[in-house]
Amino acid sequence: MIEPAEKITYEPTLSHLTDQEGEALCAQLRRELVENVSQTGGHLASNLGAVELTVALHRVFDTSVDRLVFDVGHQCYTHKMLTGRRDTMSTLRQYKGVAGFPKPGESIHDAFIAGHASNSVAVALGMARARTILGKDYNVIALLGDGALTGGLAYEGLSNAGGCGQQLLVILNDNGMSITPNVGGVADHLAKQRLKPQYLTFKKHYRRIMNATAPGRAVYRVTHRLKQALKQSLLPCSMFENMGFRYLGPVDGHNLSFLTKILRYAKDMDEPVLLHVKTVKGKGFLPAEENPDAFHGVSPFDPLTGTLRKEPSDNFSVVFGRTLTRLAMRDSRVCAITAAMTGGTGLERFAKRFPDRFFDVGIAEGCAASMAAGMAKQGAIPVFAVYSTFLQRAYDMLLHDAAIDNLHVVFCVDRAGLVGDDGETHHGVFDAAYLDTIPNMTVLAPASFAELEVMLERALFHLTGPVVVRYPRGGEGSYLGTAGDGPAAILRQGSDITLVGYGTEINEILQAADHLAEQGVQAEVVKLNQLSPLGADLVELSVRKTGVMLVAEEQAAQGCVGQRLAADLELCGLSARIVLINCGRGFVPHGATSLLKRDLLLDGTGIARKALEVLSHDKTAS
Repeated sequence: MIEPAEKITYEPTLSHLTDQEGEALCAQLRRELVENVSQTGGHLASNLGAVELTVALHRVFDTSVDRLVFDVGHQCYTHKMLTGRRDTMSTLRQYKGVAGFPKPGESIHDAFIAGHASNSVAVALGMARARTILGKDYNVIALLGDGALTGGLAYEGLSNAGGCGQQLLVILNDNGMSITPNVGGVADHLAKQRLKPQYLTFKKHYRRIMNATAPGRAVYRVTHRLKQALKQSLLPCSMFENMGFRYLGPVDGHNLSFLTKILRYAKDMDEPVLLHVKTVKGKGFLPAEENPDAFHGVSPFDPLTGTLRKEPSDNFSVVFGRTLTRLAMRDSRVCAITAAMTGGTGLERFAKRFPDRFFDVGIAEGCAASMAAGMAKQGAIPVFAVYSTFLQRAYDMLLHDAAIDNLHVVFCVDRAGLVGDDGETHHGVFDAAYLDTIPNMTVLAPASFAELEVMLERALFHLTGPVVVRYPRGGEGSYLGTAGDGPAAILRQGSDITLVGYGTEINEILQAADHLAEQGVQAEVVKLNQLSPLGADLVELSVRKTGVMLVAEEQAAQGCVGQRLAADLELCGLSARIVLINCGRGFVPHGATSLLKRDLLLDGTGIARKALEVLSHDKTAS
């Protein structure tokens, strides 16, 4: 057997490979996936499960021309390795390295940005329609997996795509969702017969020959109706066929030879096709096979044993889950909701302790928000735990279902601010702006574990209407205290400049104040506990004293808290020098949060440097 690392080049088109060479390549890819992700962290189990499928796709299609649209993109690493990025996978998800999700700016082979689930079929349908309008010739493939079918947008796309009458291949990578029910040995046998290469080849030639003449077409219509009636009586009804797709499957997703054959067959069909592929999440790496959830998104680990290199420590998600469980013991009205993120949001403890009060709706954030509103309307106290970037998908429900009727739903918004390695699609840098547009909404911003506990209790039992408690990814910093129930608090007295911040960014601001003190500058530090409604009284009092305000926050520039504070000061008739440091108007790339903050001047050094610049400018001007 030839060695893939020496004689099989990693190329985007692999049509020249024999089955034996392809299987050797798959084994090599798996070894490199485990080795690379063990160093960088990332989405491992889903990628291991999609190796043969990805190699088969690259044997049949040319992704520099054909459009392969990933759903979420958790399974795109093999694709990246085959499209010119194999030698840079050691930089995966690292600062200025290879992105962890498909990224068109990184390669022509990445057809579309991905990071949020369930949109791939709709996107692929748009590409197919554009192909027709512009008279182009290429194939369009949508690859779903990792639970994308629990999101309603997937069904909207399928409903429209099934009737489009155009070449469109949807691949459902089913790694344990049990979509197709077990209906017995006869149905299983017939399904396998329908997928045999001999049958598929005969079917293709038979259809072409019969369609060549009018009598042949008449005969074909009769035999087709007879076949359909027989199939429906013996095989399970496929909702995909009811939507208008030609359904193929289920297929063994780890049989490279057969996958290649069935993809070639599907490629030749000038109609919407859904190929159902069964795979094993974590395939080929025993720790990931035995515990695929733990290895879905994993930090660096030992590639031999699967043991994490660094033991996990307390973080805001863990503290939230622990606190909510304790508070739920006090009041049986408290319920928890998640959108397929039980582990990510820290709700495992709650789910185990209160299974009757825990609800996972799948990747359906809009459903979660609406359901929470319904629960609140009837007297429960629902808590929807969700990442900031995914709450964006439920904006309409925040307005229409929760806020208009002033319902007491508590939204615990995890990953607020910069999240680091996942990059543009996952940074939580927009919520402070859009949440403030919602009437009746209270937004709290704890900066420490202790504050999270206090604010969560306040949100549950002391506030009314919709409430957001937003907190960052990871752990707390040097600030460990609590700053009371007021909308803001002064953490440090000063007379030269007012530094304002919230959340864990307050750690960087306190560090900047220390740097400034070394330069003889006395900074007053104002910490915002509440972002909406925004209480600017303390800030106004401080700025009247110092004459200069600097606001630092991990938020996009437009609509940020700093802009709102500046407007409030202007409305008060207060003339002051104002400096805003934030994430700007663009998208922040992936990389370690410390490096991103350095580039954005959101670390202690950058804030202090900016403060000295403005103070120096004021002295020069005077």
